[in-house]
Amino acid sequence: MHILFTRPLEDCSEMILKFKSLGHNVSHLPLLNIEKINYEEINFFDYGGIIFTSANAIKFLNLEKLDKNIACFCVGEATEKKARSIGFQKTIAAEGNVSNLKELILQNYETKGRPMLYVSGESISFDLDRHLLNEGFDIKRIINYRASHNQNFDEKFIKELRLNMPDIVYVYSQNSALSFLNFIKNNQLQSLWMNTNLMCIGEKTSSILNDVKWKKIFLFNPGEEEFLLYKI
Repeated sequence: MHILFTRPLEDCSEMILKFKSLGHNVSHLPLLNIEKINYEEINFFDYGGIIFTSANAIKFLNLEKLDKNIACFCVGEATEKKARSIGFQKTIAAEGNVSNLKELILQNYETKGRPMLYVSGESISFDLDRHLLNEGFDIKRIINYRASHNQNFDEKFIKELRLNMPDIVYVYSQNSALSFLNFIKNNQLQSLWMNTNLMCIGEKTSSILNDVKWKKIFLFNPGEEEFLLYKI
């Protein structure tokens, strides 16, 4: 099958190699540019737990003064893998769903008398900090990166895409879906996706692309990409 990934390369390189090893034709269309945001200095000793809803939040955080034994809650396996790779010892991961992550925190955060630190990007689809505040948690959110829409696409890639449309495309966020929709409209590709299966994280993400005619639309959590190949 021809499979199209839309995340930044460092977030999907392992998946690309994995799918190629399975014999699939894999294309890459990075829809977002990720850049660091300067943030206030953090006294990590004030916090009893830390929350990451993306690997980028870990990547752009200065961890020199952070005790890696702190309780670390991650939105999914990829984020947890990133946290583990740089030394976090006490990680708990949800299945790629922030709502599930909230429930994991409610069930597993043991030092409720101490504040939690939530590190995220500028744009979020679920106000995790507000939900936890409503549950009585003391939580501080730090924003340390932003995602902007990629405006520069290779003309050769677009021509090749027209000639060989993907069987599957994976879209990982509402922001990515908006960027993808702009890409489709700007390059007049609206009518070419009727034999493509759209894989989206969440209904809010898929709804942005509902005006495009797809073969089928599937909802998934990160880590289920390979499993979805056998549902088609």
